[in-house]
Amino acid sequence: MNIFRARNDSGLAEIRLRYLREDFPDMTEAEEERIKAGLPRYYAEHLNIDFFAYIAEDEGRIVGSAFLAVRELPPNPSFPNGRVGTVLNVFTEASRRRQGIATALMELLISDSKQMELDYIELKASKDGYPLYRKLGFEKSVSPFTPMKLMLR
Repeated sequence: MNIFRARNDSGLAEIRLRYLREDFPDMTEAEEERIKAGLPRYYAEHLNIDFFAYIAEDEGRIVGSAFLAVRELPPNPSFPNGRVGTVLNVFTEASRRRQGIATALMELLISDSKQMELDYIELKASKDGYPLYRKLGFEKSVSPFTPMKLMLR
């Protein structure tokens, strides 16, 4: 088993789609095709710039992933360096779960985040992932603000 940060986009679209198929079981074929069509451009413009992909590979086959999207914001007391990360696409194929793959991926991602001098990394934990993230030191976010968003599509 090899755990590493991806140097190119080889296999990233497929592992992303495997994750999305599981996370969004009602995703239509048209939605999947639209996403698949947009991934090469995204990876070409962002990979190893402000998007980092951590891969678990066994015998040349990707069996797990964790993605980190980094963004820069105007510094404030909550993020004095102005650099924060969002964890996405933490995925291990079903037959390989409970073998420490996601832990190893996240430990490498966290180590790199420290080297990048990010102020924090955040994620949205699934029920199954919650114990792993707690074990790694993630805490529930508490804020006096109410999260909101405006859907534009």
